[in-house]
Amino acid sequence: MLDTFNYPAEIERDADGRFVVTFPDFGWGATDGSTREEALAEAKDLLRELIAATLREGDFLPAPSPAGKRRSLVVPPVHIALKAALHEAYRQSDISQRRLARELNVAESAVRRMLNPDHPTKAATIDNALRQLGKRITVTVVDAA
Repeated sequence: MLDTFNYPAEIERDADGRFVVTFPDFGWGATDGSTREEALAEAKDLLRELIAATLREGDFLPAPSPAGKRRSLVVPPVHIALKAALHEAYRQSDISQRRLARELNVAESAVRRMLNPDHPTKAATIDNALRQLGKRITVTVVDAA
């Protein structure tokens, strides 16, 4: 199971001088900005959508490749990283949504909403579900770049 949802982005300048950002691990999608900072801010939104689309499709997320000299690490919004962690843990488990709902003492529809990247779910609720699946959330804080 993935333990991070931070992905490296490649940034290149196009013929018009704009900064174009792509995520090679996903193989699709691009965004841009007039400055590097603007492009990276847009990249966070693109990464959110790339992760959400992968979850909607029911696919596993690609493992993030290493960041490098030409690659900037982009951190997704916390809520989508939590949804991704739950999705990955659930997909690797051998239990049904019905069983998970029973073990969490919630309706099966609540589990479907938890797994839906477009539905807001409280962090504590996701934490509880992850614990039921044998995982736990940890937080790491690093210096800003």
